[in-house]
Amino acid sequence: MPDLKNLPDAEQQIAALAEQLRPVFEKAPDTVLIGVFTGGVWIAERLSQLLPTHPPVGSVDISFYRDDFSERGLRPNVQPTTVPVDIVGKPVILVDDVLYTGRTTRAALNELFDYGRPGSVQLAVLADRGERQLPIAADFCVWPVNLPAHASLVLVRTPVDESEGKLTWSLDDA
Repeated sequence: MPDLKNLPDAEQQIAALAEQLRPVFEKAPDTVLIGVFTGGVWIAERLSQLLPTHPPVGSVDISFYRDDFSERGLRPNVQPTTVPVDIVGKPVILVDDVLYTGRTTRAALNELFDYGRPGSVQLAVLADRGERQLPIAADFCVWPVNLPAHASLVLVRTPVDESEGKLTWSLDDA
């Protein structure tokens, strides 16, 4: 388990992820970034600022696509999905903060395909916890991390009310 007092700098991780993605955007400048609400959207916005092509950024909220919807119910802060350009036939990078079981990614893909069939979809995450329940893997990742199942790794934006707030990691070892 990582040192709870010394979690990596999320802002530095985003810069490293942008460097991993740079060749993709050099080869295919029409690639679109789609972030999974909320942390993935924050990361996708930062990536767009860091990449030379400043790709368009969209967002998906998977609330209605979760396979545990009947158990968890609807979150009180459901956000609209926004896809800023036609994604049919275009390369898409799906961005999320943490990849764990793969179920969030599956739900995001289901939502994304409601907007058309992209030419390709690749997954970029800051943290990969492993422990997959579905055959899903990140194409781009800067932090493979092992955590106990009961721990929750959360990307936080402070101050919360500012769109340009600093992104940091929080670990709840409940």
